[in-house]
Amino acid sequence: MTTDVNLAKQAIHDKLEAQIKTAEAKLATLKARAETTKANIELKAIAELLPKKQAIQQELQELKVSGGDRLERARADLEARIADLEKSVKDIEARVKEDQK
Repeated sequence: MTTDVNLAKQAIHDKLEAQIKTAEAKLATLKARAETTKANIELKAIAELLPKKQAIQQELQELKVSGGDRLERARADLEARIADLEKSVKDIEARVKEDQK
């Protein structure tokens, strides 16, 4: 592969990985808060997101070795999965805020 393709692939990987890390950090914060308040509903919701996060991590690793058309398909799929994960995290955050009122 050319240097430009490698740089583009690395940029995509880095962007997606940053989004995943942000979602993971929010999940960790929510989990800690839920454990402190013994919020079983939030803990269950967070636990249900862990397989999604693991699947995203696996696909991100596969993205590193993909190329061409596969790269674009993998990127689009990962972006959709990450968006779904981020939405789920935001839903939990909203529930926690509502419970705190």
